[in-house]
Amino acid sequence: MATTSAPARNRSAVRTLLRLWPYVRPARARLFTAAFVAILASSVGLVIPLVLKWMVDGPVAHRDPAGVWLGALCLLLLGFAEALLFGLRRWLVARPLAHVEASMRADLYRHLQRLPVSFHDRWASGQLLSRGMTDLMLLRMFLAFPLTFLLVNGVTIVIGVIIMLLQDWTLGLVILGPAVPVMVTCVVFEKRYAEVARRAQDQVGDLTTVVEESVLGIRIIKGFGRHRSQARAFRDLSGRLRGTELRKARLLATIWGVIVTLPEVAIGAALVVGVVQVADGGLSAGTLVAFLSTALALRWPVESIGFLLAMSQEAATATERYFEVMDEEVEEAEERRAAAVGSGSTPLADKGLRFHDVQFRYPDAPPESRPVLQHIDLHIRPGESMALVGSTGSGKTTLTALVPRFYEVTSGRITLDGVDITGLSRQALRAKVAVAFEEPTLFSTAVGDNVLMGADGTAGTAELERALAVAQADFVHALPQGTDTQVGEQGLSLSGGQRQRLALARAVVGQPEFLVLDDPLSALDVHTEAAVEAALRDVLADTTALIVAHRPSTVLLADRVALLSGGRIAAVGTHHELLRTNAEYAHLMSGEEEGAR
Repeated sequence: MATTSAPARNRSAVRTLLRLWPYVRPARARLFTAAFVAILASSVGLVIPLVLKWMVDGPVAHRDPAGVWLGALCLLLLGFAEALLFGLRRWLVARPLAHVEASMRADLYRHLQRLPVSFHDRWASGQLLSRGMTDLMLLRMFLAFPLTFLLVNGVTIVIGVIIMLLQDWTLGLVILGPAVPVMVTCVVFEKRYAEVARRAQDQVGDLTTVVEESVLGIRIIKGFGRHRSQARAFRDLSGRLRGTELRKARLLATIWGVIVTLPEVAIGAALVVGVVQVADGGLSAGTLVAFLSTALALRWPVESIGFLLAMSQEAATATERYFEVMDEEVEEAEERRAAAVGSGSTPLADKGLRFHDVQFRYPDAPPESRPVLQHIDLHIRPGESMALVGSTGSGKTTLTALVPRFYEVTSGRITLDGVDITGLSRQALRAKVAVAFEEPTLFSTAVGDNVLMGADGTAGTAELERALAVAQADFVHALPQGTDTQVGEQGLSLSGGQRQRLALARAVVGQPEFLVLDDPLSALDVHTEAAVEAALRDVLADTTALIVAHRPSTVLLADRVALLSGGRIAAVGTHHELLRTNAEYAHLMSGEEEGAR
């Protein structure tokens, strides 16, 4: 599970945000046009003080009503033009930025599907959801507003300062007095806000995880009366997030106070100095009005710096979190590396499924830790079924997960018909190998679609009916819409045995060459289990199968049995041979506890 502690930032916010350029590039023409339009709109706004200067020193001073009306008309047209240009800017960015967000979300989803199982073991689903939803929303908001207006407001401030200096340089220097302390405050604010923003977004991911787990586990929560403890856990996380958000608000209030107060003091000082100059005859009233109007027009660009920086930092953090996932190596990259390493090897002559001195240690386990599986040598001949038996924690499920390459072996190799599985693409491998798990997962779609997910896309109604018959899943025909009936999230509208039978049907519908079953009949009653086993025998006659088994009835499906003990193959033989010759196996099959354990 991903932790919520913010990693050390090794790049600036600007460098982080530049990673968005490949997504923004297709929309660059409209974004640049929108920025130009916004700069033009701001420049139009800066013309208004110059019109005021002309009106005060001209028509007003000379008592010319016609000139006043002309000036008023000019002000009205300038205001209308400014509003129209800002509206045009918004229209220009709306469609392309929605496309950018959709493209990034689609890429993230595709990337998540290609990441190895070991990645999903480490990461909480809520953290991934928050990156795909909340973080991308922040990025769209950044591209729509702060990205443009950091540039626009910067240009506006520069143009406005030049206009003020040209009108009266002494008043201009008074206005520029707070510039240095404001810039220092912004630098300090950026560093502190970045840390808090990262913490808040990680905490949102943790909170999302709790909500998701509570919804999926609502039956457990209600069954054990744990709603109060879950509510406390939610309140604790929500309280921590609230505290972090309040700290963000305090930081934003601090910089806002500095950015608002210092320029206001400077404008007040400029007003006093300007009035004195007008009284002394050194400055015209119109120039003072124009100067102060320009200064007031720059209030918004200056005051907005605080929250524009805050939104930019949140966007930088969102970008960092997004690319934390996108930078993870996908399975195809591992395939290319493995193929390059093993490209010189000669395919072995062994047919069927074979484990050659396989060892496995989970990717996040310490290097010095004991492997989960050690020196696994096992050969399942073509068309043979082998049951895998062992006590809880012996490594049975882990061993079966190595065949479809949910995990990569630490050392050794696994071959299918003499070909190392690392030399096959995952698509080709999983077309040969079908799997069914003890804990079946169904999707929120039709029953038939859930089953046909195990085929290559060419399977039709005949294959679906055959698979349902093998799995004794004829109950689907009694559902309201038959195989078109929508199952709920995780298939929880069905019983455990029904879900398991559909998962088994999904495994056999594609008539795979190799079948890996992880105790697929554990949730079935005795009579249904017997019927499924009878149907499975016909399937297993043409398939090379590895079956994790706990009950003698399931073991009897197999031609031979392998006993896994302490991560090693302790014995291989038929069920009756091992009952006679291996005490541990006999105890497992009889349900008695082994005293030596």
